[in-house]
Amino acid sequence: MTTLRLSLAASLLSLSAFANPCLAAAESDTTKGLPAIPLSLDEIHAWIDRAHPLLKGAGTEKIMARGKMLKALGAFEPVLINDTEVERFISKDKLNTQTVGFNDTLIEARDPMGFRYSAGLRQAIGDAKIPDLSFGNGSQQVILGGFFPLLKGLMVNPEKAELQRSELADPRADVRIAQTRQDLFLAAATQFWDWVAAVRYVEIQRKALKVAEDRFKQVEGRAKAGAVAPLDVVEANQEVQRRREVAIAAQRLVEQEQFKLSMFLWEQNAPTVPTIDRAPDFPSQPLTNPPSPDTVLAHKLQAKLDRPEIKEVSIEAKLNDIDLELAKNNLLPSLDAEAAPARAPEKFVLGLGYRFGLELKIPLLQRKSRGEVLEAQGKADRFVMVQKYREQQVVIDVDNALSAIDRARERMEAATQSLRLAKTLEEGERFRFSLGATSVLFVNLRERNSVDSEAQVIRAKADYQKALALYQWAIGAWAVNMPSATPVHYRARD
Repeated sequence: MTTLRLSLAASLLSLSAFANPCLAAAESDTTKGLPAIPLSLDEIHAWIDRAHPLLKGAGTEKIMARGKMLKALGAFEPVLINDTEVERFISKDKLNTQTVGFNDTLIEARDPMGFRYSAGLRQAIGDAKIPDLSFGNGSQQVILGGFFPLLKGLMVNPEKAELQRSELADPRADVRIAQTRQDLFLAAATQFWDWVAAVRYVEIQRKALKVAEDRFKQVEGRAKAGAVAPLDVVEANQEVQRRREVAIAAQRLVEQEQFKLSMFLWEQNAPTVPTIDRAPDFPSQPLTNPPSPDTVLAHKLQAKLDRPEIKEVSIEAKLNDIDLELAKNNLLPSLDAEAAPARAPEKFVLGLGYRFGLELKIPLLQRKSRGEVLEAQGKADRFVMVQKYREQQVVIDVDNALSAIDRARERMEAATQSLRLAKTLEEGERFRFSLGATSVLFVNLRERNSVDSEAQVIRAKADYQKALALYQWAIGAWAVNMPSATPVHYRARD
């Protein structure tokens, strides 16, 4: 009976598995695990935009720019003033005393044109006389005042110059953020392809090591049978140890490139080390044709507008123009008109009225102002030269990137052809070895040559991808465009 029950249970289990093949496949997939999604350059760039501390630090330039703007606007904000003045006067015979004064409540403000003005109310204290703009039975007064520069300080003044500088702080912050983004994207692209090349290189070294280990077992067995000399066993074992050492060094290179790449992959304020299983293959699409001369020319012209280095020189030149305009304005004589309520204590007895003034100042040597003009003019001339240099530097950067792309493409073609020939020689040498017409040494040399040729193909492919990234950096593409990909944190099936 027990045997019958076990047989029935086994039959039911087999029928269940046959009826639910999807369930069995799901369980098999769960135990097998899912492959990781290959890491892409767009994902790394999106990761940088999202979390890289250097780019976030550059973003604080926008906050600083707003702070400079508020600081500059503070010079023109209205100020509420409440001022009380009381004076006690004693006559010469000391028999008659008088206590008079006022309480002023007014608002003062400054205009970017250079004007300063005030408006408010005055309440007399004591037996004070109010000859102008009085009301309320002569005890109150409307107070109006103003300061008007007629030459120096009109339209151009230090406060307005500071406001103009603060207006350039925001575009200057954008330029610095764009420059940081450009440099980070280029560095990330270079490091990414170095890491991919290192992973592909360690793979071919591991394959070569596996081939050497299998041959060692084969030669060892043939030596025991007396088919080959014992010295061939030593030769095969020495090759295994040599390839193992090379594979270990290649593994160290992968780990080094992983740590370097992790500095571009930040998560929760800490770098994330990518795993080897996320290393992608090199793009398999055919090589793109080089851009036409018209396209290159258009890219160069656009790069002269988009590259942060060009924009930064332009902003620095505008800041210097502000200083130059202010220095030239300082060469003018100072002619100021002023109208304000009388506020000196001795005026209280005579009456709380208005005073008017016109002041003229003419510096005789103007050394300071002439020196400021000369310094600003020299800087302006230097910025013209720097602008020309930067523009030519952009052109050279684009040409250099195009040269790198062309040479890398030629290297890939030559390295691929060399690898094809090396594989042919390797297969031929193995065939000869199977016939006993050659030795283990020559087979090892052929395999080493194949591995070296494959490594050259990997380096050429990596350099080609880095050259493409250099071209994007040279034309300023990363200074204006946002990445189209976003980081992913899930795994998917093949």
